[in-house]
Amino acid sequence: MADVLTRHLRITGRVQGVGYRWSMAQQAQRLGVNGWVRNRLDGSVEAVACGSAEAVQALVDWAQHGPEQAQVVDVFATVAETLEVLGRFEQRDTR
Repeated sequence: MADVLTRHLRITGRVQGVGYRWSMAQQAQRLGVNGWVRNRLDGSVEAVACGSAEAVQALVDWAQHGPEQAQVVDVFATVAETLEVLGRFEQRDTR
């Protein structure tokens, strides 16, 4: 069984109002990654991704460009430990 990896992501640039959250959720589901994504009040997007190291890295790589209309400036990915049970990938409300 593959090691489970959890990453906290903060994505900056033109990433709100371009379908970023929806697209990330679709990509995560395709990759079999659990977690969540939400807009931040500062204009960034925040996400937690949990799954196999290969799948999580593929999502982090995708986050570098996002959907077609996004203009990603940076993706900050850090190791995360979550106590939440992440059974799927969901979009959450802005915070």
